[in-house]
Amino acid sequence: MSSNVGAVDRFLRILVASVLLYLGAHVYAGSSVGFVLDAVGVIALLTGITGFCGLYKLLGINTRPTNSLS
Repeated sequence: MSSNVGAVDRFLRILVASVLLYLGAHVYAGSSVGFVLDAVGVIALLTGITGFCGLYKLLGINTRPTNSLS
């Protein structure tokens, strides 16, 4: 599993994940909307931490800069 998410993308995913997790756990707690927000937030957080996005892999997207020295 190689990294396909760049640094800016990872930062934004972690930022969005924290907002989604806050909304899901506090604002919409106990509702189906809260559950969906938490689920999407966890996925965004995991992809931000690991640097790998399965959807990017399926679509052939790579936001990680390549090394042009090789």
